[in-house]
Amino acid sequence: MALNRDFVGRASAPSAPYEVSRVKITEFATAIGDDNPIYRDREAAQAAGHPDVIAPPTFPIVFSLAGGSILADPELGLNYAMVVHGEQRFEYHRPVHAGDELVSVSTVTDIRSLGRNELITVKSDVTTVDGEPVCTTYNTIVERGGAA
Repeated sequence: MALNRDFVGRASAPSAPYEVSRVKITEFATAIGDDNPIYRDREAAQAAGHPDVIAPPTFPIVFSLAGGSILADPELGLNYAMVVHGEQRFEYHRPVHAGDELVSVSTVTDIRSLGRNELITVKSDVTTVDGEPVCTTYNTIVERGGAA
């Protein structure tokens, strides 16, 4: 069944604040196999001009998809059993630092068919709790066989 195109333009409520910790940054860097010291060592990060350790560029995937509430809405018609990851990209205003408290608002920006598949793109604007822009993520997922 095709996804509900009425969801294009729909935005989530702001997510609960996510507190970025050195521990979570280190765990993420370890999980992706990146030994860069600016992700692990405060002094190395400060020597590179940062206030504290910074997160690897793909770290916001941990918390940024507040659109999960949109994607879980039964009226959208998304069959999670048929979902695969299509694309992910990030546009930064500044790095994510340990100590940041971040929120995201996700918006469905596109739904389209490609062959027998449905593609849905969600843009998530990530800011500090004070409203400072940090990054924007774009996530495209594919529902295999969902097109009519």
